[in-house]
Amino acid sequence: MRLSRIFFLFCLFAAMVLGSTASFADKGSKGSKGSHSNARHHKHRGHHKHRRYRNKNRRYQRYVRRACRDLPSHAELTEALCQATTGTGDCSAAPAHGGFSLNMWGTVVNRDGVVCAVTFTGDHRGDQWPGSRVISAQKANTANAFSLPGLALSTASLWEATRDQGSLADLTESNPVDTKVAYRGPSKRYGQSNDPMVGRKIGGVNDFGGGLALYDADGKLIGAVGVSGDTSCEDHSIAWNTRANLALANVPLGPTTAFGLAGAVLGDELVFIDAANTAGFGHAHCFNDAAGSGTLF
Repeated sequence: MRLSRIFFLFCLFAAMVLGSTASFADKGSKGSKGSHSNARHHKHRGHHKHRRYRNKNRRYQRYVRRACRDLPSHAELTEALCQATTGTGDCSAAPAHGGFSLNMWGTVVNRDGVVCAVTFTGDHRGDQWPGSRVISAQKANTANAFSLPGLALSTASLWEATRDQGSLADLTESNPVDTKVAYRGPSKRYGQSNDPMVGRKIGGVNDFGGGLALYDADGKLIGAVGVSGDTSCEDHSIAWNTRANLALANVPLGPTTAFGLAGAVLGDELVFIDAANTAGFGHAHCFNDAAGSGTLF
């Protein structure tokens, strides 16, 4: 009786062991099949992720084309800026202008403040002050944000008014630069046609020379250009000549013409602070500023 019980228990144990082994083998087989299935699944997901990225990029490109259709292309802005900076269409030529005669950054925004083009002069990114890339965009945003269809304000026009006790004191604190837009993306794309700022709103308010509103042949306000890379007075002069090269200088009225300042032609000229009458829109002097375009002494 005792032997029978022992034999029964042995058989039961053996059955449990065999059952566990079969179950493990079965799971192993399923796991192998599952690993292949997972590999196919991840490959499928990767394909869909790539397709979603491609479609998103196409939508982005269409958006930029629509938003910037009335404004200069990257190539057109580059040519105009190079002409203004070097006196030739060759961006690699040595700068030939006032101030310190340095290479420049230039940015164009549309009427909504969306960046449409960013470029530079010189052979390589880094031949200019790196910080001037964002400043040029900030200047463009400012000139656009504070100009109207019937009244243009250059960033140079804001210098005197934004000093302490000025009528627009602390204006530069009102609309900060969006740093996520300013510094996004790889640096190697800075100044290229696919600069990471393009298609996005940079924001920012700047109160020294270099930003000018853009008016087309019909006098329609379509955005603004910002230039940075030298003294603020020279930034204004280069922006002035860049706008002229783009044939977008059909300014209807500005402070200098509204107040009848001597020598005013367009209205958004830079007026030096020691001029006989600045009408509250004067600008500080800069190094070697005697020959600047679009300036009134």
